[in-house]
Amino acid sequence: MRTVTANVDIDALKQRLRATWMAGDYDRCSRFMESSAVEFLDRVGVPQGASLLDVACGSGQLALIAARRGARVTGVDIAANSILAARERAQAEALPARFDEGDAEALPYADATFDVVASLFGAMFAPRPDFVAQELVRVCRPGGTIAMANWTRTGFIGRMFALVSKFIAPPGMPSPVLWGDESTVRKRLGSAVPDLRMTRVMYQFDYPFSPAGVVDFFRENYGPTNRAFAALTAPDQEAFHADLVALWTATNQSGDANRTVVDAEYLQVVAIRSKR
Repeated sequence: MRTVTANVDIDALKQRLRATWMAGDYDRCSRFMESSAVEFLDRVGVPQGASLLDVACGSGQLALIAARRGARVTGVDIAANSILAARERAQAEALPARFDEGDAEALPYADATFDVVASLFGAMFAPRPDFVAQELVRVCRPGGTIAMANWTRTGFIGRMFALVSKFIAPPGMPSPVLWGDESTVRKRLGSAVPDLRMTRVMYQFDYPFSPAGVVDFFRENYGPTNRAFAALTAPDQEAFHADLVALWTATNQSGDANRTVVDAEYLQVVAIRSKR
């Protein structure tokens, strides 16, 4: 299992990751993914009044839905602009949700604080997964639920990440999609979660754009894609764009030239923390 190497400057790496996730407009991206948050919460089953922490919350697509359902919600993310957007969204709806800037590898909360600790396609991107696993367990109360949705290596997003890494090598960190591998998740969470259920689930992207329009949308708004294009020379940008358009086109299930529908597999992880 690949881990961050000892000679990597973790502070510099974190600064690059923060800049990556602050690039573009993740709030705009997340609006197209709210259906996945609804389905995820439906399956996890968060009771009304439960305290929920949304780790790597982005602009709050999971946390805000949980708050509307009566959960006592806190969200945390490394990107300051996403936290600002989440706070503005909560204020606009008068939702009593709290959003903090913070790191999934060092969560700013006391031990055993939350009934549910969740992450929707977020915590999987932190560079030191063992730290993340320890933190998810630490802030969850004994008997509480840890729930994650993580893209798989063989699914559509895993294939898209492979294209990104073809042009831009990952900065000294393990692949995020290892969180989408059952045996890896089992090793990372360990004996602290004696009840661990993992299910592969299909999420459907549905955009009112052509495949080329979807690539342009990601280039403008999704931080990793935005920064990947920015780091390339003009000829490599053209090649990268063409490869991404080809991927979205080959997997598009829509018969409409101005619509793109693609299925993307992820691993749903639901773990119950030990009561001791």
